Amino acid sequence: MDKEQAEQIIQQLRNKELDQYKVAKEDFPVFRETLISQDDIKDFRGNAQHFGAIIYTYQPGWTA
Repeated sequence: MDKEQAEQIIQQLRNKELDQYKVAKEDFPVFRETLISQDDIKDFRGNAQHFGAIIYTYQPGWTA
């Protein structure tokens, strides 16, 4: 995964084109770097899975 792919996935989550996205352990560093630069980072929710994978969803207001 490169930064451009991560940005596309983040935008698809934001636009509800994807309900969730599973990030593999080896893709996590690039995805995380891209995610933390987003203004609405608090609206993304990560759920840890086995073997280092994380399932991300976009849930505006979940941290409120």
